[in-house]
Amino acid sequence: MESPRGKTLKRQLRRQSLWLRDSYIWLLKTKVIKERSGMSALDVGCGPGFVMEALKGQFAVAGIDVDDDMVRTCRSRGLDVQKASAYRLPYRDNAFDVVYCTFLLLWLKGPSRALEEMARVSRSHVLCLAEPDLGARIDHPESLADLGRLLVEGMRAQGGDPFIGRKLRELCERCGLVVEVGVHPGVWDIQRLREEYDDEWRYVESTASTATKDELRELRHAWREALSRGSLFQYNPIFYALGRKH
Repeated sequence: MESPRGKTLKRQLRRQSLWLRDSYIWLLKTKVIKERSGMSALDVGCGPGFVMEALKGQFAVAGIDVDDDMVRTCRSRGLDVQKASAYRLPYRDNAFDVVYCTFLLLWLKGPSRALEEMARVSRSHVLCLAEPDLGARIDHPESLADLGRLLVEGMRAQGGDPFIGRKLRELCERCGLVVEVGVHPGVWDIQRLREEYDDEWRYVESTASTATKDELRELRHAWREALSRGSLFQYNPIFYALGRKH
C-alpha cells in the first residue's frame, strides 16, 4: 500500500512535469538538440517517469532511480528504467548524448559526486533541468511572509537543500562543465492559482514539516483571503543549468 506521503510526492512530480514541459522542450530544441535527431538520453533520479514521458519524443530515453517503487511504476508504463544510484551509474563512459536530472540535486548529500557521474556517462551535455531556490521565493501579501521561511526550514529538516538553485553554476563548473544557468517562467495568473489551490496546499503541508498546525491554519486562511480578493502573488524560482563537456 502506497503511503499518503508517497502519493503526495507523485502528485507533485506530475504537476511539476506539466508546468515545465513546454519550457524543457524549448530549452532542448533551442540549446541542445537544434537540427540533430536520434539523440540518446539518461534521466538520473527519474522518479515515476513523468519527465521521461514528456521528453521521449525528443530522445531515445532511459532512466535510473534508487527507489524500488519508482522503478516499478516506470516499468509498468513501459519505460526503460533500472534501479541504480546517481553516485554509481551502471553505464560505460560516454554512453549517452545527454544526461539530465530534474528536482534531484536538492535531495542529494553529494550533488557534485552525482554530477561527476552524469558527466562521465555523457558524450556532450549534462542538464539540471529544474532545481528550486526557496530562499528567493516571493509570497504576497504580507500576511503570507512566513510561508517561505517555513518551507525552507521544513525542507532542511527533511534533508534537502532549499538553496540548491543558486549553486548550480558552482556545482557544474566544479565538474569541468561549460555551463549556462537560467530560470523557468514562474509566475501563475490568478485563475491558475485557484485551480491549483488544493494540490498546492498538499505540497506546502508536506514540505513545511516543522510548522505547527496553528501556523499552517493561519497561512492557509490568509492564502484563501488573498485568493478571493485577487491579490495573491506567488513566485517560486526554478533554475536550470545547461552544462556542456569541453
